[in-house]
Amino acid sequence: MTTEQNVAALPSAGLSSAMAPRPLRSSLVLSGSLVMLMGSVVVSLLNFGYNVGMARMLGPAEFGHVSAVATLLMLGSAITLSFQLVCAKFVARNNDPRSKERVYRDLMRRAGFVGIVVGAGIAGFGLPIAHLLKLPSPWLIAVLGIGLAFAIPLGVKRGGLQGLCAFPRLAGNFVLEAAVKFALAMVLVSLGYGIFGAVGAISAGAIAAFVAGLVRFGAPAESQATTCIPASFHEGMQMTVFFVGQVVINNIDILLVKYFFPPAEAGMYAAVALFGRLLYFASWNVVSAMFPISAATPEKDGLRRVLVTPLLMVLGMSIAYIALLALLPNFLLDFILGHSFAAADSLLPYYATATGLYSISVVLMAYEMSRKIANTGWLQLLFSGLLVLGISLFHNSLKEVVEVQILLMFVLLTLVSLPFLRNWRSLLRQPEAA
Repeated sequence: MTTEQNVAALPSAGLSSAMAPRPLRSSLVLSGSLVMLMGSVVVSLLNFGYNVGMARMLGPAEFGHVSAVATLLMLGSAITLSFQLVCAKFVARNNDPRSKERVYRDLMRRAGFVGIVVGAGIAGFGLPIAHLLKLPSPWLIAVLGIGLAFAIPLGVKRGGLQGLCAFPRLAGNFVLEAAVKFALAMVLVSLGYGIFGAVGAISAGAIAAFVAGLVRFGAPAESQATTCIPASFHEGMQMTVFFVGQVVINNIDILLVKYFFPPAEAGMYAAVALFGRLLYFASWNVVSAMFPISAATPEKDGLRRVLVTPLLMVLGMSIAYIALLALLPNFLLDFILGHSFAAADSLLPYYATATGLYSISVVLMAYEMSRKIANTGWLQLLFSGLLVLGISLFHNSLKEVVEVQILLMFVLLTLVSLPFLRNWRSLLRQPEAA
């Protein structure tokens, strides 16, 4: 059996009940993380190429408009990601393919309805949203609404793949979305469609990924029980709270800067945030590989067997990335985005520091959430509100905006780390079973 087949087959072979050997679970987290990271590299390059192309072709002011609309889509992704992780968790927990498919189809019906409502709703409020964000046309929001209508049920499809540990197909779906967005944007903007072409390509990428996302559960064995563990409403609410907080923390600064600062400065800040998001996106793919395996691992084994590897991976990536941006900030901005963005070079390592602190927090929060109804989602939601308040009060400069984020993310990391620090010593002293 190949590595890909092994990763995809383990959960359906009874991972949640009989359990695979413990060293294999650690290997599964590592191999899944590596597959997702390789896909993340490709997706990051395509997304980076999209942003670089749009920044160079449109200039700081119009690039700021595109970033603001893309950020609205990211805020809507709180719903998408909630459906994805609920689906992943309960697909992983059910043992036989028939029960997995039942959970998947139920969530797909709900997500389709929510997608239509949200997409139509945001399109209907296009005029006030465009006025608030100083966008040139409300039709940009209408185009975004079409993309959201497909992006929300896309989360269920990706959750099905994630719950099956079909990481190569999951990574491929992310690559497809990014590739369509990049290629179509370059063509449309080159043909003169400007920011409408750039925004239309974002929605087209989500539609393409939805159409291509096929989830196959296979046929159940004759001897397998068909008792289904349905998706829990309470856990769905937990996921929603978690992702609302997450997308606000990751994206609200761009919208607030767009509101408080002139278009050119907002565009430069969006370019800095672009670099920071590379780190978070890579970290989130590690979390995606950890989540379904953690959900199917006994409580007493989780900390050492599942958490240590992704935590060290994200910590190492964060340190290396911050060091790189601190050493070469001017070169990276000037060489990649052009001289018009170089004035924001001093912000790069600071923004990456805020992102690194938050990424480590997310590993801990997602681990806890994969195993039980967690309270850290509410804590994160509180900090997302504090972030809005902090930036609204302290925005004399772009650097001050980033300093507010560093302070709040450090406090958040400290608070979510306390339960793990209290239990770490006792758990590590537990003898390993044969």
